[in-house]
Amino acid sequence: MTKMIATMLGLGNLSSMPGTLGSAAAVPLAVTIHMAGGFWALLIATLVMTALGWWATEVQVATRPGEDPSEIIIDELVGQWIALWVVSFGASHAGVSILKLWPGLVAAFVFFRLFDITKWGLVGMADRRHDSLGIMLDDIVAGVQAATCVAILGYLWHAVFM
Repeated sequence: MTKMIATMLGLGNLSSMPGTLGSAAAVPLAVTIHMAGGFWALLIATLVMTALGWWATEVQVATRPGEDPSEIIIDELVGQWIALWVVSFGASHAGVSILKLWPGLVAAFVFFRLFDITKWGLVGMADRRHDSLGIMLDDIVAGVQAATCVAILGYLWHAVFM
């Protein structure tokens, strides 16, 4: 069970770029959750998956201390969903389909992958913990950084062009 959660039902085993694949799969899942229940549903789903992901990751790395196995991609799902919170909130607030905010969806994906891959700043500090919390936390921080960038771009777009 923990392996299925940690690898997003085995998706983490299917690619030479499992993190990118996990992030890409997380976007349509987030859109679906948003369409079913709005921003609050996505927020609650993120919190639930964070708890489940941390538990599953802890079990999966218990015999491999210090490792961050590439097949564990539940952290990418959580971080990507956090990056998408701004888009989900904006769509809910404006009363429009989240798909109308597709540039935000793309920006959230690109910024999240950028911060997750480069491990810039606090992301790198979290990654250097070398434990299950660090595995989850680096993507949570990358998600927050990406969400911040998406919010800034969204503000600039609407302030300048609208």
